[in-house]
Amino acid sequence: MIVKLTRWLCVTIIACGLLSWISPAIAQSKLMEFAGHAAPQDFFPKATRFGTPQGEPPILPVYADETLAGYVYLTTDFTGAVGYSGKPIRILVGIDPQGVLTGFKLVEHKEPIVLVGVPEARVVGALNKLIGAHIGPIASGGQQPPQPDIVSGATVTILVMADSVVRSAVKLVKSGRLSPGDASSAGPAAAAVATETKSLDLAQNETRDWQSLLGDGSVRRLTLSVSEINSAFEKSDNKDAAAYPEDGKPEDTFIDLYAALVTPPVIGKSLLGDSVYERLQKRLKPGQQAMLVAGNGIYSFKGSGYVRGGIFDRIELEQAGAGVRFRDRNHERLGDLAAQGAPMLREIGLFTVPTDFAFDPTEPWDLRLLVQRATGTREKAFLTFDLPYTLPDRYVRREKIAPPAAKPAAVSQAGVAAPASQAASSEVASGDEPLWKQMWERETGSIAITLVALAILTGIFFFQNALVRRPVFYTWLRRGFLAFTLVWLGWYANAQLSVVNVLTFTNALVTGFSWEYFLMAPLIFILWSAVAISLLFWGRGPFCGWLCPFGALQELMNSAAKAVGIPQLRVAWNLHERLWPIKYVIFLVLFGVSLYSIAAAEHLAEVEPFKTAIILKFMREWPFVLFAVALLSAGLFVERFFCRYLCPLGAALAIPGRLRMFEWLRRWPECGSPCQRCANECPVQSIHPEGHINVNECIYCMHCQELYYDDHRCPHMIQVRLKRERSAALASPSTQNPPTKPVRPLISYVGKIVKS
Repeated sequence: MIVKLTRWLCVTIIACGLLSWISPAIAQSKLMEFAGHAAPQDFFPKATRFGTPQGEPPILPVYADETLAGYVYLTTDFTGAVGYSGKPIRILVGIDPQGVLTGFKLVEHKEPIVLVGVPEARVVGALNKLIGAHIGPIASGGQQPPQPDIVSGATVTILVMADSVVRSAVKLVKSGRLSPGDASSAGPAAAAVATETKSLDLAQNETRDWQSLLGDGSVRRLTLSVSEINSAFEKSDNKDAAAYPEDGKPEDTFIDLYAALVTPPVIGKSLLGDSVYERLQKRLKPGQQAMLVAGNGIYSFKGSGYVRGGIFDRIELEQAGAGVRFRDRNHERLGDLAAQGAPMLREIGLFTVPTDFAFDPTEPWDLRLLVQRATGTREKAFLTFDLPYTLPDRYVRREKIAPPAAKPAAVSQAGVAAPASQAASSEVASGDEPLWKQMWERETGSIAITLVALAILTGIFFFQNALVRRPVFYTWLRRGFLAFTLVWLGWYANAQLSVVNVLTFTNALVTGFSWEYFLMAPLIFILWSAVAISLLFWGRGPFCGWLCPFGALQELMNSAAKAVGIPQLRVAWNLHERLWPIKYVIFLVLFGVSLYSIAAAEHLAEVEPFKTAIILKFMREWPFVLFAVALLSAGLFVERFFCRYLCPLGAALAIPGRLRMFEWLRRWPECGSPCQRCANECPVQSIHPEGHINVNECIYCMHCQELYYDDHRCPHMIQVRLKRERSAALASPSTQNPPTKPVRPLISYVGKIVKS
């Protein structure tokens, strides 16, 4: 055992060392790798060659003979661009020294919509409207970014791609690295002449009614009638769209849209109520903002795209030329508004602004509404309408500051002084922490709670023998931990592990591993680290039986079903043995598909109801909800039905779980022959009739260990207790001539226990 443990420790240390050695190199920009598959003429028609990468993040000069034509950069070096697949969309972008976009090339993506059904050339061609856009005015907020053409069936993918191109270009222009004399660059140089700072005034705490909030602009409104929408489509020169006017009277409300920043206490408490506002504040990370979007009318600002892919494709937050779309994890549905006099609205959503979007609540912003109209079986036409929002001055605190002293110009590696704006930009960039470190700093409280919970669970496993001897206490301890797993770890923190994590990890090992990608979600990373360690000690049981929110939901519901008398069905052993391999088949299918297309595998992974029941809390389209409810309903009669027969994640964990180092679950020689009590009472039937425990199926509930020490239910322990009592009786001075007890009743009693 010691040799085996030493061998595994050595392998683990070597593997971690190799990964830590290779990960810094892999985490670097892939600009040169992708540029090697592109030609300079893809971005500048007269270009002849690429130069040497400059700065960090790197940009690649492009030359026409000896004349600088412009630069090429990779979007993911400057901003995130994640679509349906959850994987980065990488685009090479060409931009000239004046900040004009000249061309782009899609170089890497895992988008299922682009991979299946919609030609890639058509998707890329939809971005052509961005070519020729001058980013300077967009960066300064004086001009709205151009909108791409929309391809039916790839709406979100195209919008995400366009957003990443514009947002990365804005960030590059603001850095001052393109042209030091460009007056449109609103980067670090602009900060040098600032005379005041603005921040939210969080000291005010009054409650206001709906009319006053609407009157001073705390709540902004956009109302569109059916006639206005029909007229707008007629003016768009889209004859197909004009041929399909909206039904209804011209004066009917198409949409009545409201938006408000709810981070200021006056607005937030007035609209949300004290309890919802306080819960929101606990959820927000430092500096993060939240806004309320509500609507009435025949058009939904939510649509159904977020249900299928997790992205709200009909609304977009825009500020200073950059935009961001909300995902399902940024959304909370509300039933009504707390403000006195507020109307009854059909849709009310509370949205948190993603932390990777540089949003200033004291500056103007727009909520852009995308209105779509079907023009055929699959074709759609689109128009956009803006709802501008400026926070009233009463919620803004201003502070006068003296302009900072000018900094000396930075010196480049070649010994030439760089422009002051570039020096300031380099200083800011060098002082910025990686995003994953910022995420860990913001999640300090949740990380601490998770670590404490894992420490408690470790204590439960190490002191299991003492706990199971107190079955009542242990039962309630287990139920309490499962309630924590479901409510806090699952529904609140959304820390539900998935087979998608396994597929993504294995795909990353093949395509280019980077720790930073996995460190972006602290709780998921911590849980996977804990699961990896527990596999060596206990197998898959600690996760499946204790740390899986959906598993906890199944077990708690089954406990409630037993309490109200719902009959429990026990699957015949021969049938059970033929059913539990199904989950391994599902996992192998998903794994095989992921080798071909990780995006397709992620879609098939919806066989897990985790996203529906835990992440989205059943707020999805009815087929997904029906599937999850059906599995939970089956679990009322067959405990942990999904875990036993269908869970691909459980199968994935069972495979390395066979390498566990120790056997913690104890057995008596009589277990299985002749006694069948543990096998009959195992909640998931992981104990064979022969008596041994199948650790691949065990969820480590430790019910068998309760029986192991119970001298009133375990035949072995009953005999031990009776012998002990007889010895004590013989040793007692008051029983010199004890009456002879008949042996047959005792044998009969033990025999009944064995048969049970």
